[in-house]
Amino acid sequence: MDRFVFLTFDGLSNGAVYAAFALALVLIWRAARVVNFAQGAMAVAAAYAAYSVTQATGSYWIGFAAALGTGLMIGALVERAVMRFVGHANPLNEVIVALGLVLFIQAVLGMLYGNEFLPSHTPFSRNAIEVGGVPLLSRYDLFVFGAVAALVLLLALLFTKTSTGLRMRAAAFAPEVSRLLGVNVGGMLTLGWALASAVGALAAMLVIPTELGLNPHAMDLVFVTSFTAAVIGGLDSPPGAVTGGMAVGLILSYVSGYLGSSVTPIAVLALLLIVLLVRPGGLFSATVARQA
Repeated sequence: MDRFVFLTFDGLSNGAVYAAFALALVLIWRAARVVNFAQGAMAVAAAYAAYSVTQATGSYWIGFAAALGTGLMIGALVERAVMRFVGHANPLNEVIVALGLVLFIQAVLGMLYGNEFLPSHTPFSRNAIEVGGVPLLSRYDLFVFGAVAALVLLLALLFTKTSTGLRMRAAAFAPEVSRLLGVNVGGMLTLGWALASAVGALAAMLVIPTELGLNPHAMDLVFVTSFTAAVIGGLDSPPGAVTGGMAVGLILSYVSGYLGSSVTPIAVLALLLIVLLVRPGGLFSATVARQA
């Protein structure tokens, strides 16, 4: 029982990070109807900016803020300088360009910082607090939960309580109609990319310290796992992204704890396959109210 409790809390902690990165994928999908396969590489670039600032200032929090700011700038730059000029006739165009961006960003980071793992520190202790002799959550895990909860709340307010969120969604679903109604479609797309990139940077800052360290490929596996979580929940559903992230985190934790870490990728892919067969739009996808 103690092992089950430990694996549950460990899975929830990891799932919170997957949920944060899945939210970044959902955000860019809602804003631009694009699955950004370069999201992981862009997040790592922001994390490297945080590393440089932290090394120069000695302050984790200044580096943390620098990561979020860099994420905003990278997202806006990618949309303005690259994705805006990609043809939309074939959906594969965006995918191919995004994969090219991954190779470009990782190559640049490798030339600037090298390919070895760099240390990545946390602002709080990662030693688990024990209750009844069972290790549960660390102070850093609580920080992760708080950051993800704040992110979910802010995104919910953005899309449900502000005119900006409504314009972003309108620009993604019906750009021509939105232009006729006076919406700055180009500006909304840029904002969507910038916000999604900042959310990805936040996820990178939360997860990289729990891995081997900072590396140009540090977010590759996290991207695959979080993409699975986003698809499971539904690419158009922020609550689905959170639920999918938590579910994937728990599955990975249980499978790794009871069957071995080598089985975890198979478990995630099996879950993804089941969801795609049963409900391709995701568990939280909107149902069709009526048909014409």
